[in-house]
Amino acid sequence: MSTTKWISDPTHSEIGFKIKHLMITNVSGNFGKFNVEAEAANDDFQNAKIDFTAEINSVDTGNEQRDGHLLAPDFFDAEKFPQMKFKASNSEKLDANGNYSLNGDLTIRDVTKPVQLNLEFGGIANDPYGNTKAGFTVTGKINRKDFGLVWNGTMETGGLLLSEEVKLHAEIQLVKQK
Repeated sequence: MSTTKWISDPTHSEIGFKIKHLMITNVSGNFGKFNVEAEAANDDFQNAKIDFTAEINSVDTGNEQRDGHLLAPDFFDAEKFPQMKFKASNSEKLDANGNYSLNGDLTIRDVTKPVQLNLEFGGIANDPYGNTKAGFTVTGKINRKDFGLVWNGTMETGGLLLSEEVKLHAEIQLVKQK
């Protein structure tokens, strides 16, 4: 069976996350350097092979001190574990509106765990330069402690500084390879 290869368009894609801080608001961040590759047998991308990598050193929360702490051994330990990876194992089409359940293995700090993500297929369009593009919105959540991201602080009231749950959000635009 013939497949088509697609690669990410980094200028029209973003990979982000949110985590509760002081249990009252979310702090957001993103990864600026990443790559997504997909191989699909058809244009609905059902059961496409999808591989994602993000460079940990590209984390950006808008605060240099916080970013430095995220790169340190307390969190990502970027020097020892420079990449985060996701490899899809299968996708299941949930409805006619392009919603999928995307299952795969996420690796952070050399810890690999199965995760389930929500994938909304936005469709396919041609850009003004003759490129065929496909768009996706990806959402999900993970428990950071499952991946060895266990650092936390305790407030004077006894509460925790950070939640264990991390919400994931990505807008991905892929370019069909000719």
